[in-house]
Amino acid sequence: MPLHRLTSITLGVPNVGATADYYAEFGLQRGPDDHRFSTVDGGEQLRIAGADRRRLLELGVGADDPDDLDRVTAGLQRLGLSVARTETSVSTVDPGTGTRIDVTIAPRLDQAAAPAPLYNGPGRVDRPGARADGVLREGPVRPRRLGHVVLGSTDVETSQRVFTEGLGFKVSDTVTGLAAFLRCSTDHHNVLVQQAPLQFLHHTSWQVDDVDEVGRGASAMLAADPGRHVWGLGRHHVGSNFFWYLKDPAGNFSEYYSDLDCIVDDALWKPGVWEGVKGLYNWGPPPPPSFLAPEDLAELMTGAHSD
Repeated sequence: MPLHRLTSITLGVPNVGATADYYAEFGLQRGPDDHRFSTVDGGEQLRIAGADRRRLLELGVGADDPDDLDRVTAGLQRLGLSVARTETSVSTVDPGTGTRIDVTIAPRLDQAAAPAPLYNGPGRVDRPGARADGVLREGPVRPRRLGHVVLGSTDVETSQRVFTEGLGFKVSDTVTGLAAFLRCSTDHHNVLVQQAPLQFLHHTSWQVDDVDEVGRGASAMLAADPGRHVWGLGRHHVGSNFFWYLKDPAGNFSEYYSDLDCIVDDALWKPGVWEGVKGLYNWGPPPPPSFLAPEDLAELMTGAHSD
C-alpha cells in the first residue's frame, strides 16, 4: 500500500490551554511549543489549535513517493475536489467531515517490538517464580503512536468515497448505513467515518504496548479526575483491540488501545458487514449512551447552525 500511516492531526478546540494540559497528562510528550505533542515512535503527531468548537481541523497521511501523490491527486480530481499540490504533498478538504487532509511524503515507521508479556495459564507456566511484569511497572504510560481517528460526517457516502476512491484507503469492515472502518496501513483501521448530524471529531486513538498499559494509563487519568471516564475496560469485536475511552476538556474522546487486528495481506481479509452496535464490543461494560451520541452534540449543532 503506497499510503502507510497517519502522520499527525490538528485538533481544534475553544479551550486550547486546558486541552493541551490534558494530552500532556495523557502521556504525549510536550514540545517547546506548548500546544504540540509527540508520541514515542511517531514523532510530532498532535497539534492543539484554537477553534470556535471542537473539531478535527487537519489529518496527515504518509505516502512513499511523488508517484503516490500523483495517484492521489488524480483520484481526488476525479471526484471533483479542489486539490493543492506541491512537490511533497497533496491537500484537499473532505466535504462531509470538513477536515483538511494532507498527504505528504513521509518515512515509514519502524517500531521497536515491545517485549511479549509472559502469562501463566492452565498447564502452562511461562513465568515461574516471578510477579507479572504488568504489576511491577512504574512511571507514566507513553503512547507509541497515533492509531486512528473517528469522524462524524454529514455526508458519509461522499466522505467514504474521498477516503477510498480519492485517497486510496481500503475498507476493512462496515456498519450498515452508518460507518466504515478504513485503513491506509496494515492496521485494521486508521479512519472511521460515521453518519452524523454535524461535522465533529468523535475520538482519537493512541497505541500502547499491551492491555496493562491501557489499564495503567486510564487508571492514572481517572485518579486525577474520575469525570474523565467514558467507557472501558473492554475489547472491541470489530478490530479486536482492548480499549478504554476518556474525555478531554473540550469534549473529545481519547482512547488507549492495544492488540488491534493487522491486515498484512489484503487477499486473506474479508470485510464484514455489521448491524448497529453488535460489532462494537466483545466484552466489557455496555457502551454508555454518551459514547454513541456525545452529550454536547445538540449544543454543537446549535452553534454550527448559528455561524
